[in-house]
Amino acid sequence: MKTKMLLWTPVLAGLTAMLAGCAAPGRAIDKEAEARAIAARPAEPTAQEWPDPASAKWKEGAFPNLENVRKMAPGMGKDQVRELLGWPHFSEGLWGVREWNYLFHLRTGKTPSDYVTCQYMVRYDGAELATGAWWKTADCAALANPPAVTPIPAAPTLMPPQKVSLSADGLFRFDGAGPADLLPEGRERISQLAADIRANFKVLHYITVTGHTDRLGTDTYNQALSQARADTVRDLLVQGGIDRAKVRAVGMGKRQPVVSDCAGSRATPELVKCLQPNRRVEVEVQGGN
Repeated sequence: MKTKMLLWTPVLAGLTAMLAGCAAPGRAIDKEAEARAIAARPAEPTAQEWPDPASAKWKEGAFPNLENVRKMAPGMGKDQVRELLGWPHFSEGLWGVREWNYLFHLRTGKTPSDYVTCQYMVRYDGAELATGAWWKTADCAALANPPAVTPIPAAPTLMPPQKVSLSADGLFRFDGAGPADLLPEGRERISQLAADIRANFKVLHYITVTGHTDRLGTDTYNQALSQARADTVRDLLVQGGIDRAKVRAVGMGKRQPVVSDCAGSRATPELVKCLQPNRRVEVEVQGGN
């Protein structure tokens, strides 16, 4: 046994020395050197600069972990690159060289066993920090970094027209129509309506604001009053964030009453109260969610 130990000792010593020569002592990456490597931005290798695949030392190549490949970045040291990609497959050397080359097999997805063999290169600066990494062909780069698939948004569901009827007596002072005639609770009601429309309609086709009056007064007066009230409500909806181009205001005067059995023609308190449902502003919304 003692003789065998003596015979093997030189062999072990030589192997140890060889392995030691293949490894550089670990050291922290200098931040300034890292910044220089990141800023280098070298040009892509030319077609003539890629090595012949037949000259690879490890011709079998490898199936890379593509998540690791995507982590590659300028400024990495060789130990960091080796942890991600493994040792290079060509015989250019490990330490003191400016380039590592790989033969990587990338699956095409056509069949479970179908793949193509691609070349991948990492280049280093004098501080042995990576300055860039490239695939030889655009097809290989696309296989390694497929474009993100943007989902097609679902078409909005078209909802039936939604109509809200607002009592004009609750919006405006009696016979009022302009912004100065709005009651505080009327202004708040319209602001809340605008917020509800924005929240419930992802797609807005149109909004129609229609003003209505009762039958008291002349046709001309009632038409102007109903149009002015519709205009004021429209403007408040726009102030609440609704696209003005999608809102139209219409005055219908007294032509579309909802109650018609109120007796009398003089504006008595009883008749005014009976006709109250006719004094209104209707907001119809068409859109989807």
